[in-house]
Amino acid sequence: MTPHEVGALLAYLGRLDPRLIRTDTGEARDQIARWHELLGDVPLATGHGWDTRLVAREHILESPYPILPVDIARKWRAYRRDRLQRHTDPTPAADPDDQAAWQAELAHSRRAVASGAVVPTAYRQIASGRVRPDLEERLRKIGSCIPPAVRAELAPYRPARAAREAAIAAGSPDALSVRCEWCHASEGEPCRSRRIGLDGRARGNAPRATPHPSRLDLATATQAPHAAA
Repeated sequence: MTPHEVGALLAYLGRLDPRLIRTDTGEARDQIARWHELLGDVPLATGHGWDTRLVAREHILESPYPILPVDIARKWRAYRRDRLQRHTDPTPAADPDDQAAWQAELAHSRRAVASGAVVPTAYRQIASGRVRPDLEERLRKIGSCIPPAVRAELAPYRPARAAREAAIAAGSPDALSVRCEWCHASEGEPCRSRRIGLDGRARGNAPRATPHPSRLDLATATQAPHAAA
């Protein structure tokens, strides 16, 4: 703010809080000088949410104490911090090999955001909540977000899942929909290879590509009533 803008601000505040009014010319000049010392880098208003008059008016409504220039300066600093925290530096248009020009453009964009001249640049994925209107229809057609060709390439690396999908496609019951009573694998988890040692305890814990026969029988028995219904 310029000294003239500081004077206009004090005149506005004097109408809201008469305690700020200075009738003596010398006192008024000193008051403007003191306020300008702290508010010289604070804009009177910006086009993106900052208005010193509104900030000061809010203080007068909430606090019984006369407003001080430091109250406005602190609010401005908090406003700047909030904008910079919500800002993501866009890729400069300058040549990346020209480090000075690259840094100068970044600094210029940050100063513009901090001063309220432009709005912060946010991540597009975070700022946009829109979903493509044809996405659900496409998923219904292909049945999965993973294309069939990619699923086939992944099969050697996911043998248990590939065997499960092949069994379901062939019309067999989903064995992983129930808990395995033999290896105690939870629902959705592949069976584990278990060997009984001479001491009667289980040995081995490697995942199996195919479920245990008892688990498949249990899945068949469990899903049969639902199929009949």
